[in-house]
Amino acid sequence: MLEPDRIIRLENDCVVLLDQRRLPDEEVELICRSSGEVAEAIRTLAVRGAPAIGIAAAYGYALAMRTGEDLDAAAGVLGAARPTAVNLAWALAEMRSWGGDPAERARQIHREEVERCRMMAGHAAGLLEPGTRALTHCNAGGLATGGYGTAVGALHAAWEQGLLVHVFVDETRPLLQGSRLTAWELESAGIPHTVIADSAAGHMIARGEVDVILTGADRIAANGDTANKIGTYTLAVLAAHHRILVYVVAPSSTVDLATSSGAEIPIEERAADEVTARFAARNPAFDVTPAELITAIVTEKGIARAPYTASLKNLLA
Repeated sequence: MLEPDRIIRLENDCVVLLDQRRLPDEEVELICRSSGEVAEAIRTLAVRGAPAIGIAAAYGYALAMRTGEDLDAAAGVLGAARPTAVNLAWALAEMRSWGGDPAERARQIHREEVERCRMMAGHAAGLLEPGTRALTHCNAGGLATGGYGTAVGALHAAWEQGLLVHVFVDETRPLLQGSRLTAWELESAGIPHTVIADSAAGHMIARGEVDVILTGADRIAANGDTANKIGTYTLAVLAAHHRILVYVVAPSSTVDLATSSGAEIPIEERAADEVTARFAARNPAFDVTPAELITAIVTEKGIARAPYTASLKNLLA
């Protein structure tokens, strides 16, 4: 498992991150020397995953303060980089309200996210039975969180406890975060896994080869509706039909009690040429899974179940 500082770190005059666009073929560090360059790294998916985006934004803001940038402009460009993940706005608000050393607060946010991941992974692993065959979508490992991982962290914990036997990894269109990043992380950890096309998931579920689905989240509304990488909603519908469990594993910073339902979550639409440069295309990056399709939402504070409007509020109190 990668050390947090290998994934992303703040140095005296730059933010350094492991460029996720180059994985798994190359491990290359990207150096960002301004808040604008950090925002570009977020926008182009050099760093991605809701918690990691928040960490990057915190480091970018701290860098802006160090180098004398206009802080309102820096917060604006960082906050606009990707609209769906609430961690981005949360981290910037934390930085802007901090009265001490900005680098200290940014590094603290990073440490806290890693610790939250370890705690929620333990909670989620406790929900799994011995012999579990899991399916996961997109990438919710250390790369996405600056450290241990949310849903993939739970798989790590379950493997260490002898509960997990295999993981199916959706390749996750359009940018293949599953087959490039999740599979690489599972391979590094020695966890048995198989990459499948997103459209093959229903076939595997129908054959009885999947016991549980674990995903991360980019924003969880107050009622439990959850935005995650495009294709998550499809999995949840399939799971409901086949009566298998769906667990969303995410830090409390991803829960947005100010957003009442998934209908209010902004859905990022990325460039069409990521899908095809020749034909007309739509390229939504996320979809929203209704709360009624989610078995439980797991955070570092514990496990929430329906009705989520009450349980999430109580969990975060």
